[in-house]
Amino acid sequence: MKQSEKTRLVAGFVIISTIWGSTWLAIKIGLQSVPPFFGVAIRFTVALLVLFILVRMRGERLKYDRASLLLYVNLGVLSFSFPFALVYWGEQYVASGLASVLFAAYPFVVGIASHLILREERLNASKFTGIVLGFIGVCVIFSSDIDIGGSSTLAMGGILLSAIMQGSSLVVVKRWNNRHISPAVLSLGGIGICVFIMYILAFSCENISDVHLDTKGVGCILYLGTFGSVVTFVTYYWLLERVEAVYLSLVSFVTPILAVILGAVLLHEVLSPRIFAGSSLVLLGILIANGKDLMTVLQRSASRYFSQSDG
Repeated sequence: MKQSEKTRLVAGFVIISTIWGSTWLAIKIGLQSVPPFFGVAIRFTVALLVLFILVRMRGERLKYDRASLLLYVNLGVLSFSFPFALVYWGEQYVASGLASVLFAAYPFVVGIASHLILREERLNASKFTGIVLGFIGVCVIFSSDIDIGGSSTLAMGGILLSAIMQGSSLVVVKRWNNRHISPAVLSLGGIGICVFIMYILAFSCENISDVHLDTKGVGCILYLGTFGSVVTFVTYYWLLERVEAVYLSLVSFVTPILAVILGAVLLHEVLSPRIFAGSSLVLLGILIANGKDLMTVLQRSASRYFSQSDG
């Protein structure tokens, strides 16, 4: 692999880690100007327009057969609309850093769902250990000042439910996307359904007078709609074509760390010792769950490198 190609790969990893790590902060700031459901609706309206242009430029088109429509609905309902609605709503009551840590349960959900649905992706000992540690970490987080029925507890539960929904949706797409619809087209269809659902929720549950699109609010929406929803998506799948998926799984480890740091520095968010301990267990679980596969990939890459050098 040429040095320039390696540089682009590292840059791509840095881009998605940095942007996804900062989106939690942008959501928190944006909620000061736009209520949660309207925030999701406007964000994905921006993303929909940008994706539509990209798809047209690439000469691709939406497919309207039954299987494709079911996949669009799956993404629209389980990956975009309700999960993001829960995240936005939850961030009204919990710190942005804590929200990102709770959502870090996502790779664990993918691991469990893959074990149950995808025969070729069974759990091994390291993944099982990582999932157990992550589960314990989440329990520790919830045990901190828990108030059954309280806003913060419900918010944490909502964010965790969001991770469960998105993780399950990903495995469903991987299992039943037999027509191999391109990521851009698949997302365009899903986001289109998401926008329809979110505007219904927004106009039904929120007051349009609560929307105050000041400079800060508009900036957050544009950032989340373009960089947070489109740039990261395109970059992610560009990387997926060039490196093994285990490398990208480490984004789940980097993103919460960056989100916690940004929340502490810019919003002065402070995690209690118990929440910090639970967050550490979640991140450790992610690292252990992916550690064995990562070492295998690194050893394989090193072997190829030395064999090429000897040749």
